[in-house]
Amino acid sequence: MTSIKVEGMSDLQPGENRTVQVNGLSIAFFNVNGELFAIGNSCAHRGGSLGDGFLEGDIVTCPLHGWQYDVKTGSCVMVPSASVPCFPVKKEGNDIFIEV
Repeated sequence: MTSIKVEGMSDLQPGENRTVQVNGLSIAFFNVNGELFAIGNSCAHRGGSLGDGFLEGDIVTCPLHGWQYDVKTGSCVMVPSASVPCFPVKKEGNDIFIEV
């Protein structure tokens, strides 16, 4: 895995989410109680943008058809056999890094 600095994540507030491109991958970032998590942005059901979804606690709901994912693990709540990639996030001072 490679550690890549991600710009614009240090201002992501608790309860907020955002989508960024990292090395050609669309990644959804989530701030859950001050801790950052990153998962693949594309819902396993129909490809909806999880970064545009509704975050409640550590669960994001896809805006297209309501599939829900745990942002800490990438696991689908509704269909346990479905998941999205989960990427480790590290904070160093004000800098945010993701492992891809």
